[in-house]
Amino acid sequence: MSFPKYPAYKDSGVEWLGEVPEHWEVIEARREIDFLTSGSRGWAEYYSDEGPLFLRIGNLTRDSVHLDLSDLQRVSPPADSEGSRTRVQPGDVLFSITAYLGSVAVVPDGLEEAYVSQHVCLARLSARKLMPDWMAYSVLSASGKAYLEAESYGGTKVQLSLDDIKSFPLTMPPIKEQKQTVYFLDHETSKIDALIAEQQRLIELLQEKRQAVISHAVTKGLNPDAPMKDSGVEWLGEVPEHWEVCSMRRVLLKIEQGWSPECLASPAEEGEWGVVKAGCVNGGAFNQLDNKTLPHHLEPPVEYEIQAGDLLMSRASGSPDLIGSAAFIEHVRPKLLLSDKTFRLRTAQRVDPRYLADVLGSTPLRQQIRRSISGAVGLANNLPQSEIKDFIIPLPPAKEQQEIHKLLVREKEHLNTLLNESESLINLLQERRSALISAAVIGQIEVSGLVSEAAAA
Repeated sequence: MSFPKYPAYKDSGVEWLGEVPEHWEVIEARREIDFLTSGSRGWAEYYSDEGPLFLRIGNLTRDSVHLDLSDLQRVSPPADSEGSRTRVQPGDVLFSITAYLGSVAVVPDGLEEAYVSQHVCLARLSARKLMPDWMAYSVLSASGKAYLEAESYGGTKVQLSLDDIKSFPLTMPPIKEQKQTVYFLDHETSKIDALIAEQQRLIELLQEKRQAVISHAVTKGLNPDAPMKDSGVEWLGEVPEHWEVCSMRRVLLKIEQGWSPECLASPAEEGEWGVVKAGCVNGGAFNQLDNKTLPHHLEPPVEYEIQAGDLLMSRASGSPDLIGSAAFIEHVRPKLLLSDKTFRLRTAQRVDPRYLADVLGSTPLRQQIRRSISGAVGLANNLPQSEIKDFIIPLPPAKEQQEIHKLLVREKEHLNTLLNESESLINLLQERRSALISAAVIGQIEVSGLVSEAAAA
């Protein structure tokens, strides 16, 4: 869909903005900011289960001007001026000034008492010529993000200063046009967001179906008329009568754990040795690019080199949902080493490692993995070898293992195609939303004929 443009444009004089409508002003944000601050360090000691809200970077979004209140922290603020200085008011514009630059939100009317963290900048506008929502949409635009990225400083932890916020270049059309454009963007982006939400829900349903298909195949088999028996395991239920139910120690010949020296951050080039990361098997698929380069002065232990036909399993992760992820290696480039956060499972001849990888991704095995994780929440989470050996698995004859795996390959390919289509559509919708916002705030869209005065009032 094409949108109308303004009749005449001028050079804005700002590299990030380019040409803007002839009658628009271009200003620095400082001209319309009455008060600017950021939160202070040390508020963690005031965290509590009750009290006012404490707004952090996670409450700002990178694709909306609305606060995200799904993950809330509360505080008992100090009874001094430091606390009152960082208390928000309706209409305040909140910026992230570390990490996720470009995250922004406008404080809505009716929000309960709230304060900002040291990673959030609070800008209070004069309310004369500039709407808070216009400023927030400007931050979300391509030109706004380009400015923030150019002004940010720091190494692994980029950040912005309050002066960077004051110098933020803004287009400023007449207030009537700001209202019309904000209304237009609210309306159009909400429609896009609804379409994105539909696709995200479809992805959830497809993922649930994939999990259900895997779990049913590896616990019930492919013959719906096969006689069944009680497995003797509550969470496993009935299995085909001719299947075996046994512990993993009866089908594993060996569990190997790799090596994790201090490596370079970048992935290894072809011909170089690399060490895979724990996430190389996330989602049950092997990603050989998820590795780090082994420094040239270190001698690679060739016994840890990954080979086609290996079955790898993640031992540790910051996310409990990823621990125990397993993948059968169909193909792998030479010179990739097993890490100490990854297991290599050697199976007995009667067990097809491809089938075992399917079993390890099923719901009954995921339940056992979650119960077996040791350590506190965070990177300490790990899966001991002794626990793996005690896992109970359903084991059909070798021929059925192969048939089940072949069926699951076909089913997963079909479902993955649908998942990829939904993810691609989400990316296209997000790009459209970003392009729409970017075009609107620099005046490449003239919305007066698209929005009634009553609607934008």
